[in-house]
Amino acid sequence: MNTTFYIARRYAFSKSKTKAINIISRIAALGIIVSSMALFVVSSVFSGLEDYSLSFTNAMDPDLIALPEKGKSFLVSKDQFSRLEVIEDIEAHVPVVEERVVFTFNNKQVVAVIKAVDSTYTDVTDINTAISAGNWLMPHTNQAVVGNLLAESLSMGMYSNDNLLEVLAMKPGEGMISTPDEAYNKIPLYTSGIYSLGNIETDAKYIFTDIHVGQSLLNWESNRYSSLEFRLKETAQEQKVIKELQSIFGDQLMYKNRAQINESLFKMLKTESLAIYLIFTLVIIVTLFCLTGSLIMIILEKQPHLKTLSDLGLSIRSIKNIFLFQGLILAIGGAIFGLILGLFITYIQQHYPIIYISDNLPYPVKIRQYNIIVVLSTLFILGFFASLLASSRINKKFLHQ
Repeated sequence: MNTTFYIARRYAFSKSKTKAINIISRIAALGIIVSSMALFVVSSVFSGLEDYSLSFTNAMDPDLIALPEKGKSFLVSKDQFSRLEVIEDIEAHVPVVEERVVFTFNNKQVVAVIKAVDSTYTDVTDINTAISAGNWLMPHTNQAVVGNLLAESLSMGMYSNDNLLEVLAMKPGEGMISTPDEAYNKIPLYTSGIYSLGNIETDAKYIFTDIHVGQSLLNWESNRYSSLEFRLKETAQEQKVIKELQSIFGDQLMYKNRAQINESLFKMLKTESLAIYLIFTLVIIVTLFCLTGSLIMIILEKQPHLKTLSDLGLSIRSIKNIFLFQGLILAIGGAIFGLILGLFITYIQQHYPIIYISDNLPYPVKIRQYNIIVVLSTLFILGFFASLLASSRINKKFLHQ
């Protein structure tokens, strides 16, 4: 065993003759354990909140979406659809027509987004699980599924023949318009269902219809779409799928995954997580001042021993490494104990909830390997610099005082 590491281990686990040094060392060790535990628990909480927040939109978000690089739409040929079928990592795909239009019902109007899809849409997303009343769309009909907040805004129900939901979109073209009816395409819709995702923005934004309704409304060809949405197999490699799609569509499309679709929400959660990490890192830095102090006191106490080691031929660098290793042993050891406690607390909350946001909603947490690596890396780096600061006290003049 390396001599410096052996001595460092003996110093780390042996009691000092000075009571004050023992007290400061214990405080430093306890601080490292508690701060590393807190950092892991808070990181796990933010991981849980991230999954919980994104779950509100995941019911209608695909694993991957293809959007036009330029403009609002693109054409897809039969040959391109055939080539999509042979990509093994794609479980299902669906073409979508999406546009911001006007909806009217019983003299009330709202501006919302029509999302026209075909019968394979429920194979790509889990939107049918969010239907709170009625049923999902029947293929090749003028049915509509409306967000619950939009339904409230229009004061509408389902299967009403007295007052039809109508969708209006500006007609493309040029020239003078003599009557308002000539300016718009208008299609009647029959509400078959109401969905609720628990997300205010989404529930007040989208109305789903069959794809032929969207294409007719916008005067689009039968092979023109706003986007293509994909569900990938669990074993799929996202970048590999994107490369295969690029070989089919060239550079006319760009691709986004779930996190990129909800980019603003994702960035907000990451920013909050980073802010909390920096705050707890500051707490760890303050705690490690105790470690630095205890190491300096041990160095002063062990000065005669260190002089003897120097006389026996141990270099000043090796003597410095003794206390560098000692500090790292205490920092990493405390981090591991803190992680064990943090894992225990997180596991209990995840499987046997103790803290609740509301009566039926436990505080979300998620154990991630990434968080474990972050905690260990943070304690190793900060512990290294704290120990390096303490060991820098040792020099030739100090040893021969």
